[in-house]
Amino acid sequence: MVVPVIDFSKLDGAERAETMAQIANGCEEWGFFQLVNHGIPMELLERVKKVCSECYRLREAGFKSSEPVRTLDALVDAERRGEAVTPVDDMDWEDIFYIHDGNQWPSDPPAFKETMREYRAELKKLAERVMEAMDENLGLDKGAIKAAFSGAGSHDPFFGTKVSHYPPCPRPDLITGLRAHTDAGGVILLFQDDQVGGLEVLKDGVWTDVQPLAGAIVVNTGDQIEVLSNGRYRSAWHRVLPMRDGNRRSIASFYNPSDAATISPAVTGGSADDEVYPKYVFGDYMDVYAKQKFQAKEPRFEAVKAPKSSPAA
Repeated sequence: MVVPVIDFSKLDGAERAETMAQIANGCEEWGFFQLVNHGIPMELLERVKKVCSECYRLREAGFKSSEPVRTLDALVDAERRGEAVTPVDDMDWEDIFYIHDGNQWPSDPPAFKETMREYRAELKKLAERVMEAMDENLGLDKGAIKAAFSGAGSHDPFFGTKVSHYPPCPRPDLITGLRAHTDAGGVILLFQDDQVGGLEVLKDGVWTDVQPLAGAIVVNTGDQIEVLSNGRYRSAWHRVLPMRDGNRRSIASFYNPSDAATISPAVTGGSADDEVYPKYVFGDYMDVYAKQKFQAKEPRFEAVKAPKSSPAA
């Protein structure tokens, strides 16, 4: 099985219908697809790679003294002493930091802020085009998903970027790169390493590589798209395996609802039971997700479901 690769430039040409069908298939059958010819200049993507790699070089010493490294070192030492060891299941072999419009960005390397500001602006436009394609495929009005994420324009949707590196791991059998999970939010756009693999998506019970593809943007649907589509689109389980060789770079951007936005199914008949997905405030969902990220998503939906009113006495 191969994660679908879609030529996004064909959305504006004679092959529009076929391209829309490919997007629908990616959302319905995979929850993951890759976009090529997406309109973000390759020159900009090369600059993004450069500044993010330089940023990690400045952070590398910190990672080498981090808890995952210390924990793995302790396990290897215990193993050498002949002790039985159990793989770590509560942390990830990952160096990360987040950037969004309201937080402090790295000032070194000097080109980081300008480059990432330009990249995020391009990526946000791409995310909105992808959401408009989803609107159309779901039979919704143009801009419906964006409107849901913004509370009909009352709030700004949240757009954040997670810059990750997965350094070489000497014992990938004892720790994960990133534990399996679904994403809490809306539409996720990932600019992944084109040399070092490790990202996998769960498809029909089988973990499948999200193959590195130079210049591609990987799109996946989060839990809120599953709810808005009433289960027609599914947020997919995915994980990152640690690698012995190569430092995997991963730049994931999340187009999410505002914390104040109310989310509920916008599509009818997408599920066998229309009561599967509740109506809730996204910030409340995130409070639950923060504690249950690596667990099944269904209890998260249940946790934010408003209790049914008791019948009058």
